[in-house]
Amino acid sequence: MPGLTRQEAERYLYYAMEIGEAMLLCGAEVGRVEDSIRRICIAYGARRVDVFTITSSIVTTVYGEEFLSCTQTRRVSSMKNDLSRLNALNCLSREICEKKLSAEEIASRLEAIQSTPGYPFPVQAALYAVVSAAFCIFFGGSWEDMLVSAAIGVCLKFVESFLQKGSSNPLLIALLCAATGGLLSNLAVSAGFGNSSDSISIGNIMLLIPGMAFTNSIRDIFSKDMITGLVRFVEAVVLAIAVALGFTFANFL
Repeated sequence: MPGLTRQEAERYLYYAMEIGEAMLLCGAEVGRVEDSIRRICIAYGARRVDVFTITSSIVTTVYGEEFLSCTQTRRVSSMKNDLSRLNALNCLSREICEKKLSAEEIASRLEAIQSTPGYPFPVQAALYAVVSAAFCIFFGGSWEDMLVSAAIGVCLKFVESFLQKGSSNPLLIALLCAATGGLLSNLAVSAGFGNSSDSISIGNIMLLIPGMAFTNSIRDIFSKDMITGLVRFVEAVVLAIAVALGFTFANFL
């Protein structure tokens, strides 16, 4: 970054890492994260940028004539898909490269994106109900099963939100949600509110199956990001096993 002091170079690298971390948290593929960080640093004059990203860490080293080299590392704790925020971050990174925004402007724009509220809880609960009901009907459930599956889907959203306040372990949350869903479907059929607990459960299972994580892992592997792809693949498989164990446990009660 010619003309920049080491302190200025560290600051611009910091914001590039902020954007990269935010993109990774939103579900971006590692190739996009690395490319965005690299382009931002080069836009401010870096001679060389080496970025290494996996699902849990980002390491970037930039080289310049004035400050020689700067390295920063980020530990990424969790990921949650948010395509709307990801699109905003993509637009910001492109604008930074085109207009060479100041550090203050980058900070202001990034804060505005990060503070954008997500979908309200009632909307999320309604979506859980719609997804559960749709898959219940798709896999052969009756209209009664569909209504029960939708109601249980709303319950699972409440359970998931409650568990997330006390634990950040996705495996534990998936296991307990699956067990709750299986137990509620069995109780509903026993009480005469549905015809098939299997059809009801399969609608609720689809809320917990890590389909996007599995798809992202295959995408990363085809993009030659083998380490990230294999890590995401193993995470998806282990999460699917946890879901299966939760519903199995409920059937033995």
